[in-house]
Amino acid sequence: MINKKKQLKKLPKFKNEDEEREFWATADSTDYINWDNAMINPSFPNLKPSTKTISIRLTLSMLDRLKVLANSRDIPYQSFIKMILAERIKEENNC
Repeated sequence: MINKKKQLKKLPKFKNEDEEREFWATADSTDYINWDNAMINPSFPNLKPSTKTISIRLTLSMLDRLKVLANSRDIPYQSFIKMILAERIKEENNC
């Protein structure tokens, strides 16, 4: 079987996002993009996940202990709490 490369069409210039959105709603992206060259696991290093401020009540002794543990790792205690929660969520999801 002969492997022919598909001739890709040139992407039009868009005046705004609405125009681009309308275009992609009907266009076949494979006519414009060679998906064989697309990244399998793209990386977006500058994106930060959205966060929401919450309030949580902890005993003073628990908060003090968390601060000591975080300090021993040289990280802010709130970041340490997020790390603990993320690890626990990961464990729960693997069950």
